[in-house]
Amino acid sequence: MKRIFLLVVIAVTSIFSSKAEEGMLIPSIVKAFESDMQAMGMRLSAEDIYDVNNSSIKDAIIHFGGGCTAELVSSQGLLLTNHHCGYSQIQSHSSLENDYLKYGFWAKDKSKELPNPGLTASRVVRIEDVTATVLFDTEGMSDQERYAKIQRVIDKLIQDAELGTHYTAKIKAFNYGNDYYMIVKETFKDVRLVGTPPNSIGKFGGDTDNWVWPRHTGDFSVFRIYADKNNQPSDYNESNGPYIPLHFLPVSMKKRTPGEFTMIYGFPGTTEQHLSSGNLKYIMDQERPARIKMREKSLSVIDASMRSSDLLRIKYASKQARIANGWKKWIGQLGGLKTVDAIQIKLNREKEYNDMAATKPEWREKYGMSISEMNALVEQYKQADFGYSMAIEYLYVGPELFGRAREMNKFLSNYTTFIENGTLDAEIEKQISGAKVFFKDYDEATDKRIFELLTKEYVKQMGDGPIPSMLDNNSAIDLADCIYKKSILTNEVRFMKFMDKLGNKSFSHLKNKDLGFMLWADADANFMNNVIPDVRVYKSSMDGLLKTYVAGKFEMFPDVKHWPDANSTMRITYGKLEGSAPHDGMQYTEHTTIDGIITKNNSGNPDYELLPRMRELATAKDYGDYAQDGELWVCFTGSNHTTGGNSGSPVLDADGNLLGLNFDRSWESTMSDFMFDSDRCRNITVDIRYVLWVMDRYSGAKHIVDEMKLVR
Repeated sequence: MKRIFLLVVIAVTSIFSSKAEEGMLIPSIVKAFESDMQAMGMRLSAEDIYDVNNSSIKDAIIHFGGGCTAELVSSQGLLLTNHHCGYSQIQSHSSLENDYLKYGFWAKDKSKELPNPGLTASRVVRIEDVTATVLFDTEGMSDQERYAKIQRVIDKLIQDAELGTHYTAKIKAFNYGNDYYMIVKETFKDVRLVGTPPNSIGKFGGDTDNWVWPRHTGDFSVFRIYADKNNQPSDYNESNGPYIPLHFLPVSMKKRTPGEFTMIYGFPGTTEQHLSSGNLKYIMDQERPARIKMREKSLSVIDASMRSSDLLRIKYASKQARIANGWKKWIGQLGGLKTVDAIQIKLNREKEYNDMAATKPEWREKYGMSISEMNALVEQYKQADFGYSMAIEYLYVGPELFGRAREMNKFLSNYTTFIENGTLDAEIEKQISGAKVFFKDYDEATDKRIFELLTKEYVKQMGDGPIPSMLDNNSAIDLADCIYKKSILTNEVRFMKFMDKLGNKSFSHLKNKDLGFMLWADADANFMNNVIPDVRVYKSSMDGLLKTYVAGKFEMFPDVKHWPDANSTMRITYGKLEGSAPHDGMQYTEHTTIDGIITKNNSGNPDYELLPRMRELATAKDYGDYAQDGELWVCFTGSNHTTGGNSGSPVLDADGNLLGLNFDRSWESTMSDFMFDSDRCRNITVDIRYVLWVMDRYSGAKHIVDEMKLVR
């Protein structure tokens, strides 16, 4: 077993040591952790969790849309994920006539399930350690030679893995290139919406409760995978049938017990546990606060627009959720890191690392300067990195006109090629179709106000840093007035007129007179020429230093459990169903009930609005078979290490039965992207019994519940 995943069961006194709950384990090496997990209460074997030759739990775990996790829960391809993971699909099917966001949706039978073009669901076929093959005979090569050889080997391994199959393969670097793993996937393209609760359940608590405990959100939605007659992936086709999975998860109706074993299986996005003290300080002092301010500006406009009309509420629901999620997470992240004095913890760990390096000449030479060089690199390039973050917030998260500009630029850049290939008409139709989708959920006045506020804030934040030349001497208000009165990017009628008159004259007008497109082109050029080059040097140099630093951890602290940062690949975490005491005088219980929903609703906060049926059922205590000791559990917390991408992940009991769907962390826990604290960090789960109650008693969709295997 590779050195980086060795688990030492004895107590480790090193400052690098961590409790069993920390870490995101690669499933293919879970055998090394089997005894520790069983000591915590697990009754599964490693083969039950991950097996290439036989069906196992891994075959029920789905990468949903490339960004969230989902799980198969029936023999007919039924899929559960979070409400917020399926939100863009739910929103796309919603209208004033069919307001699924407000009232929910449940397909009465499979013929009523709704297709979702572009949505994918991927199953991991196998995970293979290819480190030795990828790095073979690369010692002593120059960086350029080494990179080229590694790429050739990777390309060949992928080609061989995909040959004669309908699978796709990808090889990803772990631990900054100290290790490489190949992930082979089967990707399904026909994924249909089966059901969703109303926002008053699926988004109960809104921004008020986001990243906060106690939580009462029924954050789930239901989809189904369809396959062709051979049970293989196929594009949407009415003749496709429900996918028959290799494994699906039984659903636990058993009594929950504080302290019981929990395991999460999913696709966590990104963690950065190895950042130097200087890097973390820059993030805490400059980068995160500035991004928070940028998003506050956007949200102030969007929230007001959504309150002004039902139409704007529907148009901006998904966008608001996406922007607000990061905004509030970052606020909690900073609070948690400051509370535990994360910088001092980093400094203490760095001192131990340097002290250990000084004990041997070869270690001093290889690792003795790693930390100081990382901190120096941050000082040298932090303004470039800051410019990158601000450009992302302005050009990619901010005003939507910039997204339209990017699409038009791609079209214009390939216009001659389209003519030569005879595909121009088809590409024009794509542009028109894409624009219709865009403008369906776009409001010119809202975008204009966002533009005004964010342009002003962007210029302020950048200070003496490089900004687009058009922003040097123009006020945001003046630019906004000109752009939103005349640009084709901000108005559907103007855009369609432009598409009707394509030609050199119209292209010239767009490039030289349309201020919206001109500003985007100016900003994009500034980004590519004045920001990206330095950022590439910075990231590449930092990755090289981190590779050496992590290798030093492996070699100098061999008796410590090391784990690779999350990188959107399949991982396992394990812990317990338990509460926490994150602050002096504060004790969090491990679960919430439906009584808390009613209490919050009584407060009058609009984030706690309910449809009448919830109060009716709660008052009658109509809990059906889903209660525990007379209570209907809604959510519970656990000490599992999670991050973005774990949304929708199944939370499993000691026997591999589904306890609930992971959907969030407590505010004190968002720091775990950088530093995990097992006393404070808690993941938040919606109890599967509440999910089934919403389907059955609240929504009258018991036929969905009847598909599942319930374990009592």
